[in-house]
Amino acid sequence: MKVLSVASEVYPLVKTGGLADVAGALPLALKEQGIETKTLLPGYPAVMQMLEKPVECLALPDLLGEKARLLAAHCKGLDLLVLDCPALFERAGGPYLDATGTDYTDNWKRFAALSLAGARIAEGALKGFRPDLVHAHDWQAALTPVYMRYGAAHAVPSVLTIHNIAFQGQFGPDIFPALHLPPHAFAMDGVEYYGDVGFLKGGLQSASAITTVSPSYAREILEPAFGMGLEGVIAARANALYGIVNGIDAETWDPATDPMIAAPYSAANLKGRARNRAALADHFHLDHDDGPIFSIVSRLTWQKGMDLIPAVVDDILSRGGKLAILGSGDSALEGALLSAAHSHRGRIGMVTGYNEALSHLMQAGADAILVPSRFEPCGLTQLYALRYGCVPVVARTGGLADTVIDANHAALQARCATGIQFSSVSVEGLKQALHTVFALYADKKLWTHIQKQGMKADVSWNRSADRYAGLYSSLIQKTA
Repeated sequence: MKVLSVASEVYPLVKTGGLADVAGALPLALKEQGIETKTLLPGYPAVMQMLEKPVECLALPDLLGEKARLLAAHCKGLDLLVLDCPALFERAGGPYLDATGTDYTDNWKRFAALSLAGARIAEGALKGFRPDLVHAHDWQAALTPVYMRYGAAHAVPSVLTIHNIAFQGQFGPDIFPALHLPPHAFAMDGVEYYGDVGFLKGGLQSASAITTVSPSYAREILEPAFGMGLEGVIAARANALYGIVNGIDAETWDPATDPMIAAPYSAANLKGRARNRAALADHFHLDHDDGPIFSIVSRLTWQKGMDLIPAVVDDILSRGGKLAILGSGDSALEGALLSAAHSHRGRIGMVTGYNEALSHLMQAGADAILVPSRFEPCGLTQLYALRYGCVPVVARTGGLADTVIDANHAALQARCATGIQFSSVSVEGLKQALHTVFALYADKKLWTHIQKQGMKADVSWNRSADRYAGLYSSLIQKTA
């Protein structure tokens, strides 16, 4: 089976969030299923710099009016197709934002071009590779099944994965003529969305199947509270909707072999965690005492529940806890947390931005990690935490609810608990969860057992890749 994956970011070449991790790890996991995947991504400067001996495999002289070409390359086991289009991607800022943090005004064109290139590949434009199925990720690639539907690749099945429905790619109707779609595509069953052009909406209407990254989130987005205005479109396609929980790269995220942490360890022998804990405390200038270290590795946004953290700082500190924060986002939240760190030196430390190596050390050294998201399609942070024996404290939503076994009375009795869940995403709800953490942490034997149970959980791609392989096969058989 041959699959084309289309994504706007792919780890380890470019990453702003969990989408990159999934787009980078899933093709590798699918190899075990005998599936050959080529991954199409934009030729951002960071991507172009990582390519070794790329080979031009297809000229695209008029891609939405721009000169482009496809480059074939290999990187970290991935079989890549890079869309080299300097006019759209050779920029000093990030993948989506300029240096001031503002969306590029032509993002619609940049990712329509990516999608159109994907559709051309699906049509057989690339010599030696014609995919049996196309898998598009999020709004940036969501026009791929749209172009396929209205073009020569309409018989090729497609899958669209929603990683976060809050980001939809909605643009004014004035861009429609420049998309090179037929006039009838601007309709309710196409890309028209309340008079605008909806990239994600069009993909939801056009893809053969829709997946999202956990079973709970698949159910949640059918409701107005989580569907972000698209719940009706999704409900109409409920028979084509699948919730498949994400996995993680179990080789990159392995405390027994991780070169980014201070000392290796495993579920069978946790002794190395003490050295990582000390290294983490040193990095964040935290006191070396027995109080639990809570970590946060997150975008600092309302969605992630980060506005709750300043309100529970006193609860953490008054009980002897410490807090290590890695993240950036809302300026007011950043300011509040930096102020708390300044006021409580030795008890709170904060690093703004993102640092991959530091995120590994935080999972290896912290006792617990806070993930109080108001909605979370899947979440990878808690999966990394389980793998590293960093007990996750999570809101009961989306993939967080699907992947963490709450330390309630029954789970503790059955000795299967892997973390703490709370259902009221509020200051009081989080305070209650923290109360539970401190009570459990006081029983060192019980806390160690919870850590080890989490480390035994299968958070790899094995089962999820098997489900994707089955879905792919069923869609291909339907069109055979």
